[in-house]
Amino acid sequence: MNMGDLMKQAQQLQEKLATVQNDLASMQVTGSAGAGMVIATLNGKGELLELTIEKAMVQEENIKMLQDLIVAAVNDGLNKAKELGKSEMGRLTGGINIPGLF
Repeated sequence: MNMGDLMKQAQQLQEKLATVQNDLASMQVTGSAGAGMVIATLNGKGELLELTIEKAMVQEENIKMLQDLIVAAVNDGLNKAKELGKSEMGRLTGGINIPGLF
């Protein structure tokens, strides 16, 4: 394989990578905590899009629990977004894990 072919393949991979990253931005995952009392919706890039809190949780005596549930729901969503990213990148790389891609 000559250097020109290698550069062409690298450019094609870079273009596909950009496409996957754009696709991830439009995909959504949800994380939840407290049996769905707090739901965090994130895009595939791990950006928080929406946070839904069950009305019963919004009471002064529930503040500490609510804070814990928010953290848990967001972390659950982040983990799912990370797995989605790994899955999408895996399709691009044929299942080869390339450190730093996601």
